[in-house]
Amino acid sequence: MTADSDGIAGADGLPRHVAVLGRAAVDALRVRDGGIYIDGTFGAGGYSRLVLETHGAEVIGIDRDRSAIAGGAGLVEAAAGRLTLIEERFSALDRVARKFGHEHVDGIVLDIGVSSMQLDDAGRGFSFRLDGPLDMRMGRDGPSAADVVAQASERDLADIVFQLGEERHSRAVARAIVAARNDAPIRSTAELAAIVSRVVHSRPRQIHPATRTFQALRMFVNDELGELAEALVAAERILKPVGRLAIVTFHSLEDRIVKTFLARRSRSAGVSRHQPDVVALAPTFRLVTKRPTVPDDAEVAANPRARSAKHRVAERTDAPPRIAGDEGLLPRLPALHDIVRTG
Repeated sequence: MTADSDGIAGADGLPRHVAVLGRAAVDALRVRDGGIYIDGTFGAGGYSRLVLETHGAEVIGIDRDRSAIAGGAGLVEAAAGRLTLIEERFSALDRVARKFGHEHVDGIVLDIGVSSMQLDDAGRGFSFRLDGPLDMRMGRDGPSAADVVAQASERDLADIVFQLGEERHSRAVARAIVAARNDAPIRSTAELAAIVSRVVHSRPRQIHPATRTFQALRMFVNDELGELAEALVAAERILKPVGRLAIVTFHSLEDRIVKTFLARRSRSAGVSRHQPDVVALAPTFRLVTKRPTVPDDAEVAANPRARSAKHRVAERTDAPPRIAGDEGLLPRLPALHDIVRTG
């Protein structure tokens, strides 16, 4: 990767957001002059900014958070026509690319999960450390976490907290939420955190008692795992041969989906002893990283958020995309619209 004579680094005058494993992820894309790249989780623009350091590279930045898109205006201006931002879910990245006239792209980078900007904004309701409305919506549309907490059955709440938060006290958490909402609506992050803390206890230096419950509700409200699974299939459809997919995850649930999908797609499929005449499906990806890259001690010290990050890279083959999608990748949970009544 070479420095860009357009001076993208620092040209927009905005505070620099350091993307977790950013250099490793972007280097893995092998960015070239004239290449088209998708930053499917634009956020504060850390990955896009690194791609744009290569002269002539173009980026399509996608984010479902309107605030992130608005915040990238300075970088769009500095990129002088090489960066396009669109408010959309990253599961639609192939449709977005085609909307802008690209049947295939050279690389895709995804940073999965909630951003630091969202966590630090009390009004978004993502953090149990900052009191605010119990919202948690990345796109600010559809049901909120408060809606789920108010309407989900005790059984569904327990399943959500257990499956997506991996909280072993999920049943106690669900009982406590239902008991509390019978007395009064639960509308703020502080109220929910206090309810959970009464039944989940942690020792000093351990994570906050409400960590897993908040994570589970956030993932459920935003269908984060479903979005990820769909984005992987979309990447398979839109990447050109030898195009690369670089993904940074921060949680074992996300990494498991990425690992499983890439493992399946990097080997032949369709042959069995029961159907010997069936033509095997050729691998659609080649694994570039057999094991995930993790941040070194220096990056973790500079950015504690990086401590759980894992980075996986795969390269698209010339095989046609498979019809099969996300079968077996996702935990079985009720749909959000089945839990929350609207209107």
